[in-house]
Amino acid sequence: MDAPRILLTNDDGIDSVGFRALYEGLSTVGDVVAVAPADDQSAVGRTHSESVELVDHEFGYAVRGTPVDCVIAGLGSLCPDVDLVVSGCNKGANLGAYVLGRSGTVSAAVEAAFFGVPAISVSLYIEGGDDWASLATETTDFATARDATTYLVERATTDDVFDAADYLNVNVPFGDNPGVDGPLSMRVTRPSTRYEMNAERDPNGDITLTDGIWEQMRGDSVDDPVGTDRRAVADGEISVSPLTAPHSTERHDRLDEIAAGYMEGSEVDAE
Repeated sequence: MDAPRILLTNDDGIDSVGFRALYEGLSTVGDVVAVAPADDQSAVGRTHSESVELVDHEFGYAVRGTPVDCVIAGLGSLCPDVDLVVSGCNKGANLGAYVLGRSGTVSAAVEAAFFGVPAISVSLYIEGGDDWASLATETTDFATARDATTYLVERATTDDVFDAADYLNVNVPFGDNPGVDGPLSMRVTRPSTRYEMNAERDPNGDITLTDGIWEQMRGDSVDDPVGTDRRAVADGEISVSPLTAPHSTERHDRLDEIAAGYMEGSEVDAE
């Protein structure tokens, strides 16, 4: 296969350091066209717009819209001949099944899959703490994510990986990893199904929504089982989850019976 043509997008915005890191890395192995949000669009999920404004950018196109807008605009008009969509690198992990639909980063990959184009979403896992915002501010901080993504682009697109998976959700640990000497290992994972969203109402009647998972995202407190994405990054491994985009369906005999009985019930009511 010739060098792939890659549509690169994200949800942190086209000027984010994680985006620049991937653009520079992927440009060494492919022809990269940037179609990314002009500003931060984190956690917008698969929200899309009716029309978007394009702004010229040194990397390609900045879009005044969401990550999904960028993928639709790119694959539908700007660069429909790309071989692959890469979304990232997001500052902050996208781990667990319940996060997949909320993440703008992952949603861009999902949208690409509906176009029939393979995709990779990439995020940098940073342990929680008060200094979170001050971390990962340079492109060099995303070097491991850049290298892992480049590796996957070079190999997954030529080794039939996307015959079975629509997209790969990749999460890469940030910073020093105790007990890890040299390059991080890469583990194929499944999204954790753990869910700890909660809601509390205060005396004023307002409700605060909290995600209890992130309070437990330090390596020594994660008790998700081996094989899950959250366990892998907590152990200092690069997590790669092969996923499919369409919602799966499973037929159940009892539901078939209920559906078949709907008209029967209607006929009785009509008598």
